[in-house]
Parts: sequence; structure tokens; C-alpha cells
Amino acid sequence: MTSKKNKRDIDKNIPPAIDHDAAMIEELRADPTYAEIYLQTALEDIYEPGGVGAFLIALRQVVEARGGVGEIAQKSGLARQNIYRALSENGNPTLTTITEITRAAGVRLTPTHQIKG
Repeated sequence: MTSKKNKRDIDKNIPPAIDHDAAMIEELRADPTYAEIYLQTALEDIYEPGGVGAFLIALRQVVEARGGVGEIAQKSGLARQNIYRALSENGNPTLTTITEITRAAGVRLTPTHQIKG
């Protein structure tokens, strides 16, 4: 039988959980070239179930890594609330909005040709 003291000692050896968004944002900050690869991968999966939502999450993470919504709003000329709305869970941004956000974040999306077969 494990005493409470032993259980507490064991719990101290377990690292705290890391928030996935925070970890990804830190990774994107540490390697700025990774942002383009990350977004490109999300763009390629956009036609999969849940792909649009996953792309918006990826774009939101890149925005946070590149200084946050305030900085992107200032660089893009878009209103902060429009960026928040566009990148929200139920966001439905226009292509123009996505273009302005990615331009301000310093990333470029490259469409790829999908061969159907």
C-alpha cells in the first residue's frame, strides 16, 4: 500500500502537462521557417474532414508566434476583432483576409496540384 507521502513524491517526478498550443507557438517562434511548412501542411489537408478548422488553428498559432493579433492587425491594416473572428473556431475568413494575415505574418501559402485517381 502506498502512503500519501510516497504518492506525493511520485507525483513530483511527473512533469506538468504542456499545453499543445503553447508548445507549438514556442516551436514556431524558435524556428521561423517552420511556420511556412506547418501552414503548407495544414493547407494540403484542408479537404479532409476537419481540415478547414485545423488550418485556422495552425494560422492562429502562426499569428501568435509572429507577435500576436495586435501586431498582425497593425501590419495588415485589418481590425483586431476581424482577425479574432476570422481565426475563431467558427471562423469563415475570406481569401482576402487570409492573404492579408499571412502577408503580415511573413508567410506565403503555395497551392499544390492534387491529382485525382
